[in-house]
Amino acid sequence: MSKKAFVALVTCFNEDETINYEATRAQVRRQVAAGNNIMCAGTNGDFTALTFEEKVKLAEAVVDEVGGKVDVIVNAGMPATFETIKLAKEFDRIGVTAIAVITPFFIACTQDGLIRHFSTVADAVKTPTYLYDIPARTQNHIEPETARKLATHGNIAGIKDSGGAKETLEAYLAVSRDMPGFDVYSGPDHLVLWALQNGAAGCISGLGNALPDVLAGILKGYNIGDIAEAERQQAVFTAFRTDLYALGFAPAMVKRALFLQDSSVGASRQPALLPDPEQDGKIADILRRFGLSVQSH
Repeated sequence: MSKKAFVALVTCFNEDETINYEATRAQVRRQVAAGNNIMCAGTNGDFTALTFEEKVKLAEAVVDEVGGKVDVIVNAGMPATFETIKLAKEFDRIGVTAIAVITPFFIACTQDGLIRHFSTVADAVKTPTYLYDIPARTQNHIEPETARKLATHGNIAGIKDSGGAKETLEAYLAVSRDMPGFDVYSGPDHLVLWALQNGAAGCISGLGNALPDVLAGILKGYNIGDIAEAERQQAVFTAFRTDLYALGFAPAMVKRALFLQDSSVGASRQPALLPDPEQDGKIADILRRFGLSVQSH
């Protein structure tokens, strides 16, 4: 079975910080044209800055724009199980391909608490659900043994690992090898090819917003057995990541890199950090170095 690339799609905003749905649809079309699948309302989509109603409307717009051409995963995770279930049921109704559930944030959870949380959400919907681990942002980490227990749930289809540590990814992949039907999607952009070669079902990438064709190239090379090409594309992806992420908070840097290519995506909602002109200049230099055009602003 072919491995899949998902892009953790940015949410586009107008100058007054309302969602620009038409610009977001344009980003969907851009990713679909490159051959990538879509994840929306995730970390790179500013999900913590979106209201409940906006997340529902955003999912409806993305699913409509995709028109069945690619898969759509939407993140329903919130601190409370109650609201997570309410959102998941809306996404269930809309007909997304899968529902991601980020670990609760702000509220410290035990591993037993996480098992109850994810199991209760998965029980409430028919759409396959995926665990979403990003402990640097949520302060809650899904231990590999917890993932192993949750893998036995009939409606938990896998995990998105955005922890950034190869050791954790390896542990999740070991669970996947033991538990058929439990897929691992890699989040760290420098580990895309490594994850594919070690059993991941695919990746969910934030950096793919800025380099959709490079991301698609890694997957295409791997899927057709042209590992040299996959390695070449991964080297470009990793080098771009290294330079860009050195400048600041990764999702903000990705959004700004995309903004400098296409200002219709807008800035992020406040209080997200807005890069200053000096930082914009550094990002623009990186874009040009990798052969990408920069709009004059």
